[in-house]
Amino acid sequence: MTELKLDKPLLELTDRAGAANRARFGELGLYVLNLMSGPGAGKTSLLERTVEGLRGELRIGVIEGDIEGRADADRLARIGAPVRQLNTHGACHLDPRPVMEAAESLKPSELDLLVIENVGNLVCPAEFDVGEGGRAMLLSVPEGHDKPAKYPLMFRTANALVINKIDLLELCDFDVEAAVHDARALNPALQVFPVSCRTGAGLAAWFDWLRARVAAAREARS
Repeated sequence: MTELKLDKPLLELTDRAGAANRARFGELGLYVLNLMSGPGAGKTSLLERTVEGLRGELRIGVIEGDIEGRADADRLARIGAPVRQLNTHGACHLDPRPVMEAAESLKPSELDLLVIENVGNLVCPAEFDVGEGGRAMLLSVPEGHDKPAKYPLMFRTANALVINKIDLLELCDFDVEAAVHDARALNPALQVFPVSCRTGAGLAAWFDWLRARVAAAREARS
């Protein structure tokens, strides 16, 4: 019996679609950020704060990825963010082809920053290229500081690590220094932003990083 091995061809097709997306976004000078985390880390809260904090300065669109439902998309729509919902109906990550369809519906030429909020999962989203220009990984204090050692690919492929819910540090056994050490052992260039989406602490540095990435994408186009 002949064994069919589909993983490599399927991944190659996905990689090609991701590369095509990135080329399209590059033509527009649009910075696209793939925002990843485990469930409940606070991706949508971070996006709410980001949209509100940069309102009037950057035009931000969001592609909201979930297995089912649109509660997070509705939250972002209520604060005026252009948003498109993508439901995977069981898949643990977003695919680049529907991502591009959703992006085109948001009129990407009229955006400065497009954020793809990926499905809450610490494994699969890191393995698939959706055409992003950069990746941010969100780790919340209640999850524990051991996640870089347990889920290395997520941290190895990220450009930024946002440590959220620092207002809970006194209540949780979370060692910020250990988390940063382990993450940078995997990725020495990783930028780290300890924040609290509840209090607003640390968000100014996160906004500055986004401004710089958006400006670099614009310059690369010109």
